[in-house]
Amino acid sequence: MEGGGMRRSDSNAARAARGQVIWITGLSGAGKSTLALQVVERLRQSGRPTLLLDGDAVREVVADPGVGHDRDSRLTNAMRICRLAKLAADQGLAVVVATMSLFKEVHAWNRAHLPHYCEVLVKVRLEILKHRDARGLYSRAERGEAANVVGVHVPYDEPQDPHLSLLNEGSERELTSLVDRILEAASERISLSQTPTHARS
Repeated sequence: MEGGGMRRSDSNAARAARGQVIWITGLSGAGKSTLALQVVERLRQSGRPTLLLDGDAVREVVADPGVGHDRDSRLTNAMRICRLAKLAADQGLAVVVATMSLFKEVHAWNRAHLPHYCEVLVKVRLEILKHRDARGLYSRAERGEAANVVGVHVPYDEPQDPHLSLLNEGSERELTSLVDRILEAASERISLSQTPTHARS
């Protein structure tokens, strides 16, 4: 019994060592979900068990009627995503998160708790976001038909020191190079965590 317990413990530790969270954040329309889908596809092609957590999808699945789109509600949804990501990564999965979640509380919690955490900030100027406006969010906000729009009504906290900052204002053809950079940054996070502290400089 004791030996079996030790083997289970070793197995759990091995799975946790393989787990990682790649957190892709930015304003609505910045391209988070598009990039995340391509990152997930590449990771799966390489043989890594991978889970995609999209902020909108988590909100829809949980279906909590008490969680709206004001700042406090958005923070509640963001922390749910954080904990789900940790749960999956602790079981050895690579977890790719696409979410706005632009709160300093979230960034701090992630850095303290998520394994091999790789924070990716996707930046796009607001005027370009308004021009893209695939969901009509910004135009509705300007007409007064939508409230609690982040970047318009709701203040947000950009990560102060992301592991990778990407400017995504080009064509879709440029996405491949952005995905390459995300995967490289994620790989570096794993390499750094496996380097003895005294050897880092």
